[in-house]
Amino acid sequence: MTNANAMLRHAAIRTALGACLIAALSGTAYAAAPGTASASIRVSYGDLNLTGEQGNKELYARIVSAARQVCAADQTDGRDLHARALEQSCERQAVATAVERVNSPKLAAFYSAHQHGG
Repeated sequence: MTNANAMLRHAAIRTALGACLIAALSGTAYAAAPGTASASIRVSYGDLNLTGEQGNKELYARIVSAARQVCAADQTDGRDLHARALEQSCERQAVATAVERVNSPKLAAFYSAHQHGG
């Protein structure tokens, strides 16, 4: 990656730091970076039963996957520690926001346990 490309990549990642997964009551979540409509991922969960552990586990996995895509986690040179740190921060913020907006106590508990080594 050239320095110019790296600088553009870092700018995009910084923008993505504000990324969030917005969950609507309709059973759809969107992953989006502010100001970049192209960086948006629809996450459906209307097919899941959020009253049970399995449904919440599956939704969490979908949210994490969408956050990784929006934050471009698979496109970073592993040697670029700064870019990797920005992407990880973006992912954490996106997942936390999505979990909060889904407004499911069981999903929140699953997320909390996962964040603390569970």
